[in-house]
Amino acid sequence: MMLPIYLVLIVVFSFLLIKASDILLVNLKSVSERTRLGKFAITSFFLALATSLPELFVGVASALSGKPSLSLGNIIGANVANLSLVIGGAALVGGLVNVQGTFLRRDVFYTFLAGAAPMLLLVDKSLSRIDGLILLALYGFYQVMVFGEKKRQAVSQQASEQLGEEDFPHRLLRQMSHRGTKKEIGWTFLSVALLLFAADMIVRLASKIALALNLPLMMIGLVIVAIGTTLPELAFSLKAVKDHQPSMVFGNLLGSIVTNSTLIIGVVALIAPVRIEALAEYLLATLAFVIAFGLFYYFIRTKHQLERWEGAFLLGFYLSFVFSEFIHP
Repeated sequence: MMLPIYLVLIVVFSFLLIKASDILLVNLKSVSERTRLGKFAITSFFLALATSLPELFVGVASALSGKPSLSLGNIIGANVANLSLVIGGAALVGGLVNVQGTFLRRDVFYTFLAGAAPMLLLVDKSLSRIDGLILLALYGFYQVMVFGEKKRQAVSQQASEQLGEEDFPHRLLRQMSHRGTKKEIGWTFLSVALLLFAADMIVRLASKIALALNLPLMMIGLVIVAIGTTLPELAFSLKAVKDHQPSMVFGNLLGSIVTNSTLIIGVVALIAPVRIEALAEYLLATLAFVIAFGLFYYFIRTKHQLERWEGAFLLGFYLSFVFSEFIHP
């Protein structure tokens, strides 16, 4: 009787989670621009996490509630959705998504390693705090390898062009006292509070749904919560395709997978070690991730582009994955 209400509420809080993420990012960007920190300081860090903020806060809330398996399901489910639902939807809407730059040679390799890392560490069916530290170190390695040099060059250029004679501490203190900056900082704290509230409610509702359906909590994370927290990636990719920015589509896709698989699940494991409580559902999801990644790579490698029919195929694969999770013995 209460199940439909729980489902509606989890949708409502998912949208609140996304809206609070938008508010947080807009105000952080504004603060960084006022303080002239630029996109390679505060902005670069938070925009790198932009579409993964829902997964992060759900992960923290689930870990603090003693239910980290929900976050594990959410992360794997979100990664599968990114490789099928999100990129497939973008190709279906845009008709054709071209691959540019060094994407195939470097970024896909790093992304697959990052996505597979927690699965390799889960061979013993648990993620300890040490495993969490390993994943956080991998996230740092990824950032250094892929973005480190570009950031250092840009920061150096900005320092020479923008800072002038005024040093950073005095400039920061002067701008932080600006009335507009104080208002934006206030909105930042409010959005964080909303994120924590919405994430906590999603965890509570997911637990109730799992109990009502007699399903493992991880499975609820794999499907229901994952779809909700992946909406920012889907919206971003659709807009980027319409704006003819394919590099942003793939950058967002790969960045989200890396962040989910290393930073977010690493933080969760540090707070509360993760144990696999639904082995069959976990193994099916792991297999789905590997197959989805293989399909995705095969499609973009052959012609350096993703066509509409390939997007439809990936969408069909995601629907098959969701169906299999609910009907497997």
